[in-house]
Amino acid sequence: MLTLPPLLFALQGSEPYAARVAQRLGCPLARHEERDYEDGEHKCRPLDPVNGREVVVFHALYGDGRQSANDKLCRLLFFCGALKDAGARQVQVVTPYLCYGRKDRRSQPQDPTITRYVAAFFETCGVDRLITLEVHNPAAFDNAFRRPAWSLQCAELFAEHFATHVGDTEVVAVSPDSGGTKRAEQFRQALERQLGRSVGSAVMEKHRAHTTLTGTLLIGDVRGKTAIIFDDLISTGDTLKHAGLACQQAGAGRLFAAATHGLFTTGSQMFDSPIFEHIAITDTVPPFRLPPDCVTRHLQILDSTALTAAFLRENGAFDRGC
Repeated sequence: MLTLPPLLFALQGSEPYAARVAQRLGCPLARHEERDYEDGEHKCRPLDPVNGREVVVFHALYGDGRQSANDKLCRLLFFCGALKDAGARQVQVVTPYLCYGRKDRRSQPQDPTITRYVAAFFETCGVDRLITLEVHNPAAFDNAFRRPAWSLQCAELFAEHFATHVGDTEVVAVSPDSGGTKRAEQFRQALERQLGRSVGSAVMEKHRAHTTLTGTLLIGDVRGKTAIIFDDLISTGDTLKHAGLACQQAGAGRLFAAATHGLFTTGSQMFDSPIFEHIAITDTVPPFRLPPDCVTRHLQILDSTALTAAFLRENGAFDRGC
């Protein structure tokens, strides 16, 4: 018997991203209903039949003006449970931004490891596979999930972008802290392949005590070179600015920054005294906290939907058509 192709669902707020992925796959988005109740409770249910079908659900788990990250996580979990109760054969979640990725270890006595708890929630609600982009700690992510889970790396995407901006200058890939050295190294190698020449590396010392950043040691030579600071996400922007100012003081000729997820939790504050020619981010989190003119002047937003669609096509059943 011919197996039907997967159904694609996008929960409220994630439709634009999911629609672009669906278009690349040549599939429509399936129908569903979301209802809010007076006391703050809600319900989500599929409107297209899912019995015996493979299902892909899109939802990016960042907080916005309408729903917190917790709200979105709860809605996604309940919807996945409803899909399994309705007979879905396999439920796959695509969450371009996965919340609680930074809560992956104990930094104080009796601290929670919330990354692991989130993984358990997905398993309990019947999620069979999970795909996200550029998690904060790949090792913790891999260890948290007992079901198949993938973190798609965006190093090649950023390398393609910056290869068109650095010209013939010497380039250095900079990690803004020691924890991001492997990520920055992946980017460095990808940029070397794109440019066909050597790319240097550097790492910035960083110590955090609550909201205070310290550390002055920059390991690596950036003098007269183009420095690209590469990280997984931007929250307040303090980490990038800390590394950027160190590169400036060390004599960097040009200065860029890149991060997969642009949260910008303090709004445009990090751009009050801009130090980067531009910052490249992806579309996993829309820069809704920034004024449009700030986005135009300071950001380059890269489309990650081709990366997501390619992974789904290679690891799914989309060769059957939609």
